[in-house]
Amino acid sequence: MPKRPVGVEAAQKRAAPLALEMNYTLVDVELVKEATGRFLRFFIDKPGGVTLDDCEAFHRALIPLVEDVDYDYMEVSSPGVDRPLKRQKDFDQAVGEQVEVRLYRPVEGVKSLTGALVGLVEGQVVIEDSQGGRRAFPHKQVALVKKVFELDESILEMLDEEEDGDGPEQH
Repeated sequence: MPKRPVGVEAAQKRAAPLALEMNYTLVDVELVKEATGRFLRFFIDKPGGVTLDDCEAFHRALIPLVEDVDYDYMEVSSPGVDRPLKRQKDFDQAVGEQVEVRLYRPVEGVKSLTGALVGLVEGQVVIEDSQGGRRAFPHKQVALVKKVFELDESILEMLDEEEDGDGPEQH
């Protein structure tokens, strides 16, 4: 009789020690059904960011550990700079940063807010607005929290100038 497939929790438990052994942080694991199949995704990070070689090495080492997980495709990638904050550790590391909070249902007619992250405090996502007012939302009512990145337009203009050959001359 064939073995029953295990789920994403088992895959995460197996991947975590491997990530530590390879000097990565296992940020998240998800098993998502999409039109083309079931995707088992592992998100790893390390100081300075991960490279394609890091993702490939982790992928190769991980394959034998997840043979009994029911998936069609396995992916290993960086979580990206705009990754959602999910764990307490994520919230702790982002305290003071500008974040966007998206709610499942509107509160006082608002479903999305931005502010400085105070933290995940006693099950509440707490942010502070530009006037110093604090808002708290039960974590269960929050669909997404992620850092807000402001794009410096002057950098884009400088890159455009360099591409056009109008930038500073190189000697």
